[in-house]
Amino acid sequence: MVEVIHQRGSVAELHALDPFGADVITAPQVWWCDPTDSALVLGSRQSPDLVDLVAASAAGLNVARRRSGGGAVIVRAHAVVWIDVVVPHGFAPDDIRGAMVWLGEHWLAALRPLLADDGHVAGLEVHRGGMLDSAWSDLVCFAGIGPGEVLIGGRKLVGLSQRRTRHGLRMQGMVYREPQTACIANLLLGDLPDLQIVEPVVLPGLRPEPLARALAALLM
Repeated sequence: MVEVIHQRGSVAELHALDPFGADVITAPQVWWCDPTDSALVLGSRQSPDLVDLVAASAAGLNVARRRSGGGAVIVRAHAVVWIDVVVPHGFAPDDIRGAMVWLGEHWLAALRPLLADDGHVAGLEVHRGGMLDSAWSDLVCFAGIGPGEVLIGGRKLVGLSQRRTRHGLRMQGMVYREPQTACIANLLLGDLPDLQIVEPVVLPGLRPEPLARALAALLM
């Protein structure tokens, strides 16, 4: 049986968790990440100089960093469903793109029964192509569409990223319950695109624990 672990802590603490730091994991785990604060999270290659710290503070946001790549994401406890899948090597495809598509297929299968009553199921699909960029996608995670990410009617629903080590993969997934993405433009400095960021699809009624358990059941 795949273990579902409820991980609770600050956004920075949750991103800093190392599933391979102590014991070698030999079976998949599903983490339901439950943040106790709110933060603007930068990708591993983004500079802290990108952030307007005064604006972030005024918005009630700390600034954190994740070890996986991609653009900035706002994480507010009430506004996101954050589920990570941790697997040893050999459980998912070895290549980066293949692993993301594999993960996206599991997310889609887990979401389908949970969304059966709200009319979204017909539009669910996994993006299996290459990266679809926008003017903001280098800066903001949900402004682009990457391999494996789940869409509804062509719009992004599930944002994915992954961190690979010699022991295995921590693959992070997030769905918004409330709009958060467009306001990132007000938190960044520098030469920014003169276009509005398109919000991803939000699912106000999505609950994290049933989704985590559905993912775990699919990984058995």
